[in-house]
Amino acid sequence: MSDGLLPGPDGEPRCWWGVGTPEYVRYHDEEWGRPVRDDRALYEKLCLEAFQSGLSWLTILRKREAFRAAFAGFDFHQVARFTDEEIERLLQDAGIVRHRGKIEATINNAQRAVELTEEQSLAHFVWSYDDPKLLARDLKKRGWRFVGPTTVYAFMQAMGLVNDHLPGCDAREPCERERAAFVRPSR
Repeated sequence: MSDGLLPGPDGEPRCWWGVGTPEYVRYHDEEWGRPVRDDRALYEKLCLEAFQSGLSWLTILRKREAFRAAFAGFDFHQVARFTDEEIERLLQDAGIVRHRGKIEATINNAQRAVELTEEQSLAHFVWSYDDPKLLARDLKKRGWRFVGPTTVYAFMQAMGLVNDHLPGCDAREPCERERAAFVRPSR
């Protein structure tokens, strides 16, 4: 195939990156680009994108369940209360990426998410942006860490804020239909 498309295991055209492993096929077909409004899922994805920085996304996908276990299912109300002892525990957890700065940012960002959700949902906040630079800037102004424009754009792609499935990709039209039917959160 051409134009950045490759056949998947079923022969259907997919974005080139979404065919390399079963994890990528599943992620590409079932998650990436589908609109998400759940605050917990949005927080999780922002955290995982931060952990991915400098690594392969496949590494994060393969460790996702361990991340969920380590970070209380990404319940940001619980993670916001993590102590120095939890940080030390996480630094010993071989199931996750053991990077102190990213672990501390995950806890900090949970605290910022709690603050934000006292005003509005995280979903309302992120879905009010179309520009990753503006979203990254405003998250940073609110004290979030590891949320640069590249990380935020990857988050926007994954959470359906933009549809970057390539033209001709088997997932592009279903994602576009879901985005068209999606009602942006009002609060």
